[in-house]
Amino acid sequence: QVQLVESGGGLVQAGGSLRLSCTASGRTFSIYAMGWFRQAPGKEREFVATVSWSGGNTYYADSVKGRFTISRDNAKNTVYLQMNSLKPEDTAVYYCAADTDYSGSYGNRYDYWGQGTQVTVSS
Repeated sequence: QVQLVESGGGLVQAGGSLRLSCTASGRTFSIYAMGWFRQAPGKEREFVATVSWSGGNTYYADSVKGRFTISRDNAKNTVYLQMNSLKPEDTAVYYCAADTDYSGSYGNRYDYWGQGTQVTVSS
């Protein structure tokens, strides 16, 4: 089992920045990739970004490309999401996810999830 704990959410004005963190514990040696997803009120969960644990390959949703950066620190078992140039439409609960053999954008393929952290961007 892998446990995930997110932090770093909050309220920020449009154009501002936030950095989310997600720390994994448990069977962290089994992690193949970690990613971020988000869900806004009344909307379906959507993919944001993912990073492979060994090679550091990254993949982004078009809506955040050029504004968000995902990175990982293997020594700390932590993945980060640096969010710049935030827009009101980025407002959502952000969830960290991990899997042992998948690194894509389909949330249903990820086995482990954090509890979520709220990001609110005011206009």
